Amino acid sequence: MKHSSPKGRGSGIQPPNRFESVAAEADFEHVAEDEEYLAGLGSVRTEYLPDESRSIISENDSPDLPFRYSLNPYRGCQHGCAYCYARPTHEYLGLSAGLDFESKIFVKHRAAELFREWLRRPRYQPETVTLSGVTDCYQPGEREFRITRSCLEVALEARQPVTIVTKNALVTRDLDLLSEMAAMSLVAVAVSVTTLDAGLARVLEPRTSSPEARLNALRSLSDAGIPTRVMTAPIIPGLNDSELPAVLQAAADAGARSAGYILLRLPLAVRPIFEEWLSRNAPSKASRVESLIRSTREGQMNDSRFGSRFRGTGQIAEQIRRTFQVFSRKYGLDGAGQPLDVSRFRRPRAVEGQLELF
Repeated sequence: MKHSSPKGRGSGIQPPNRFESVAAEADFEHVAEDEEYLAGLGSVRTEYLPDESRSIISENDSPDLPFRYSLNPYRGCQHGCAYCYARPTHEYLGLSAGLDFESKIFVKHRAAELFREWLRRPRYQPETVTLSGVTDCYQPGEREFRITRSCLEVALEARQPVTIVTKNALVTRDLDLLSEMAAMSLVAVAVSVTTLDAGLARVLEPRTSSPEARLNALRSLSDAGIPTRVMTAPIIPGLNDSELPAVLQAAADAGARSAGYILLRLPLAVRPIFEEWLSRNAPSKASRVESLIRSTREGQMNDSRFGSRFRGTGQIAEQIRRTFQVFSRKYGLDGAGQPLDVSRFRRPRAVEGQLELF
């Protein structure tokens, strides 16, 4: 028996956790006549759970990433993007990369305190920290918890440079902090715009800001003197690749100074989630989209190799790369942007009441 997927959610399934030996599978046979129960399946409530992590900074050595350190205030992401490469991280918590990832959000309430402690290390040599290396630091829960803002307050105090990646216009709430940081070359903000089609965005990225709101955010940030970048990511062949020139033009008109792109990635459980989403929301395009994805991944649906995982290979991938190059150059988005200033760094003060050891 089939039932409708939960409203406002990107995933319609709960793929098995690859680390668990036992998987539960829903059986609706005995509730086929229970309309109230079945109706309830169409609504999945968001749960916020405390994250008691003792560290807040992650370090990576990937040659594909332009940063070493990242800070993620949340685990899981309520935005629910069907393509999100971070979904499998929820499996480390014993949960599913599907609906669990977007409805069970772990909140790092001590993030600012832990960030302060990390910056106070005697041997710390300042370099840029990226907010949202995995999940979006301005997802809806940030309105209530304000954890990203508290981390920015620590960064401003310490003159610690940060970069931010988001697809939520909520970032403009913190214009006061960001503009002060920008005046000292301490911040840059990248806004992800995958499509200008509000209808597509609503089902592909159900709880993000609309394309129009993201462009308005870019404009507000740019008008406030904050260096901005547009991320046209991910590019999904056969679904949104044709919009690339228009997205770049719209972003340039909104004040973006540079641009980047990443080809769709479908690691591990992300593949069945995206395939189910595609068959449900774009059935007439599904076979063509899958075929085009394979053409950029040497016949596979994913390629995890460094150097090719973000760009793909083959004729279609090359066509996307050239289109991006041509139009980013045309609209003045092909610059690298100015590096942030690490010379202003000063160790933040100790938490009130905490004694210095040396």
